[in-house]
Amino acid sequence: MENSSPTHFIRKIIDDDLTQGRYPEGIHTRFPPEPNGFLHIGHAKAICLNFGMAAEYRGKCNLRFDDTNPEKEDMKYVEAIQEDVRWLGFDWEDRLFFASDYFARLFQFAVELIQQGKAYVDSMSADQIRQYRGTLTEPGIDSPYRNRSIAENLDLFHRMKAGEFADGEHVLRAKIDMQAANLNMRDPVIYRIRRTSHYRTGDSWCIYPMYDFTQCLSDALEHVTHSLCSLEFEDHRPLYDWFIDNLDTPARPRQYEFARLNLEYTVLSKRKLIELVEDGHADGWDDPRMPTLSGLRRRGFTPKSIRDFCERIGLTKSDTYIDAGVLEHVIREELGAAAPRRMAVLRPLKVVIENYPDDKEEWLEAANHPQDPSMGTRQVAFSKVIYIEQDDFMEDAPNKFFRLTPGREVRLRYAYFITCNEVIRDEQTGAVCELRCSYDPATRGGNAPDGRKVKGTIHWVSARHARSARIRLYDRLFSVANPDRGDQDWKTYINPVSLEKLGNSLIEPDLAQAGPGERFQFERLGYFCADQQDWQPDAPVFNRIVTLRDTWAKISKK
Repeated sequence: MENSSPTHFIRKIIDDDLTQGRYPEGIHTRFPPEPNGFLHIGHAKAICLNFGMAAEYRGKCNLRFDDTNPEKEDMKYVEAIQEDVRWLGFDWEDRLFFASDYFARLFQFAVELIQQGKAYVDSMSADQIRQYRGTLTEPGIDSPYRNRSIAENLDLFHRMKAGEFADGEHVLRAKIDMQAANLNMRDPVIYRIRRTSHYRTGDSWCIYPMYDFTQCLSDALEHVTHSLCSLEFEDHRPLYDWFIDNLDTPARPRQYEFARLNLEYTVLSKRKLIELVEDGHADGWDDPRMPTLSGLRRRGFTPKSIRDFCERIGLTKSDTYIDAGVLEHVIREELGAAAPRRMAVLRPLKVVIENYPDDKEEWLEAANHPQDPSMGTRQVAFSKVIYIEQDDFMEDAPNKFFRLTPGREVRLRYAYFITCNEVIRDEQTGAVCELRCSYDPATRGGNAPDGRKVKGTIHWVSARHARSARIRLYDRLFSVANPDRGDQDWKTYINPVSLEKLGNSLIEPDLAQAGPGERFQFERLGYFCADQQDWQPDAPVFNRIVTLRDTWAKISKK
C-alpha cells in the first residue's frame, strides 16, 4: 500500500509478508503493558508503532494488560494506561484483554508440556536454580529434579495450583537444554507460587505464569501476527518460538524487536521514576518534569507532538539516545503555527508614563497570530501605568542591549514608543522599583510617522487591566544528557533549577478565562499551558511547556 511515512524495517517486513500472502486476514498487533506503573515517553513509541502499523495496514491492534505479577498491579494503573492510549489518539475498539483472562488456558498449556515430558516441577530454591543455571561462559547443570516422572510432575503441579505448598517451595520449569549458549533456554521457570490476591481474579489462583510463557501464548490465543517488542527481548525470541512450536496453539505469531527509546536529560527506568516520586524529587507521576505521558500532558504537550516525535526518530535495531531538543522542537513547531499570542509579564517592573493622561485608557488592536490572519485580532488595554519585564530594563547597558535604558527610546508591542527619563529605587534595598517614562502620541500602533526607527520592541501589560497569575517555569529534570551513564549516582545529576515558581506575574485579562489545558505563546517568553489540575478562574496557573528557542543547545556547546 502507498505510504508517505519514512520506511523502516518493520514496514518492510509487513510489506513482504503481505506480498507473500502470509496473512490473508490482515495484520494483527498488540500493545501489552504491565499494570504496575504509569506509561512514559518510551511506551509512546511502542504504542504508536503497534497501533500505527495496524491502522496503516487496515489491521487490528489489541490492548492487553500483562497482569501476571499480583504483588505490584492495580486497577488504577489499568485506568491510567487506557487514558494515555486514548489521549494519544488510538482506539482498541472491542479488543481489550488481560493475561489473567487466560489463566485457565495457560495452566492447560503447562499441563500439556508436562504430559509431553517437556516441563517438570523443580524443588530447588531460587538461589540454587540461579547457581545451577551457569554463566555466559559456563554451561548450566541439570537440576536433581529434572528427571521426575510425568505422573509425579502432574501431581505436584496440580497440588501447587491447589495451594498445598508455600511460596518458593516449587516452580515449574520448561525442560529444554541446560547446555544452551542462550541462558534463556536453560530450563526457564514458567510458573511460580505466589500467595497474593490478584486485583482481578482475587484468590482464585496461587500460581502465576512467567512473562515469557504468557506473552507468546497470549499472542497466539489472540491471533496476533506481528509481536513487536523492544530489543532487550531479542534473546528471548528462541524461547518465544519454542513454546509456540511445542504447543498446539490457534495461531503462529512472530516476534520482531526494535530499539527502545532512550531520551536525554531524563530517565525511563520504572524503578528510577518511582524513586523520583517517592523521594520527593518530583511532585507525583504527573509532575510536568516527568517523562510520563500524564506529566507531558499536564505540561502542555499535545498528542500530535508525541506521535510526530515518535515518527521522526524512526525505528532502528540499535540503541541510541535521542536529543531532548528533538521532542521540544516538535512541540515548538506545532504551537508556533497554532497557538494564539498573548502578552504576560513574568517578573513585573512598574512603568509610569508621565505625559499620558491619568484618567485615559485606550484599546489597541493586536494580532492573535502574526502569520495567520484567520485567527483574527484582539483588543489590548493601554493606560498610564504599565508593567514590563525586569530583564527588559538595564541602567548601565552594553552596546548590544536594545531594550529600555535611560535616555533610550523603545517600542511597546502594538502601542507606542517610550523613553526612560528617570529611575526610582527602593529606599531600603536600592533595587530599581519603578521607571518614569514619556511616550510619543504620534507612534500609536508602534510606528513613527517621521520614519525614525528603534531597535528594541518589548511586551507589557496595563496595570489597571492586568490579572495576577502563578507561573511555573519547568526545565529539564537533569543537568546532564545521560545521568544513567555518569560516574556518580544518577540522582546527583538532578537539575536543582528544574522548576521555578513565580507568584506575582501579570497577564492579559482574557487569559484568566482560559480553559484548563489551553495553550498560548506568551510573546517573547515561550509557550505556556493553563494547568489542568490547579487551575482556578480567580487564581490562574500557567505551566511553561517550552521556551521559544533551544537554550540548552548553547549550554551544551560551552
